Amino acid sequence: MQINATTIRAGNILEVDGALWRVSKSMHVTPGKGVACMQIEMRNVESGTKTNKRFNSTERVERVTLSQRPMQYLYEDGDLFHFMDMETYEQITLGRDMVEEALPYLLPEMQVEVEFHEERPLNIRLPQTVALTVVECDAAMKGQTATGSYKPGKLETGATVMVPPYLEAGTKIKINTETGEYVERA
Repeated sequence: MQINATTIRAGNILEVDGALWRVSKSMHVTPGKGVACMQIEMRNVESGTKTNKRFNSTERVERVTLSQRPMQYLYEDGDLFHFMDMETYEQITLGRDMVEEALPYLLPEMQVEVEFHEERPLNIRLPQTVALTVVECDAAMKGQTATGSYKPGKLETGATVMVPPYLEAGTKIKINTETGEYVERA
């Protein structure tokens, strides 16, 4: 399916020069002179090599259509991550490179969408928001207001996210999985 280059997002699978590439970062660049473009960092699905590519904002690229299956994340075994199909109870194993972007938000028993291209797992899609517990954060300072001054909070997954100053360790919060930002208390 052809999409406009400006709609490319991290996690998309693109077909460029006959190969499949997973987008890890996308950034809209507007130089002082010239045409606006999309700066894309992507990794080859087959070989694992990384590359950067620029697409003009008017350019169209081939986004690979993937089938999605609901799966439950079971456990991690070194660099392997095990998932179970929610309908057939079949298990699949994905390498660390496939789940890298999801790791800060992934907990055992969490339900995710695993995307397949011709029966081959390629990508993992998280829900828009996930509820995680803050396990560690600095104490709130007296007189500190909730506006603008955020503090780092460590989540149960090990990831660090900026949280409002009034939050304490043990609080369950919602995180936007696309931006990695605090949304609200869960």
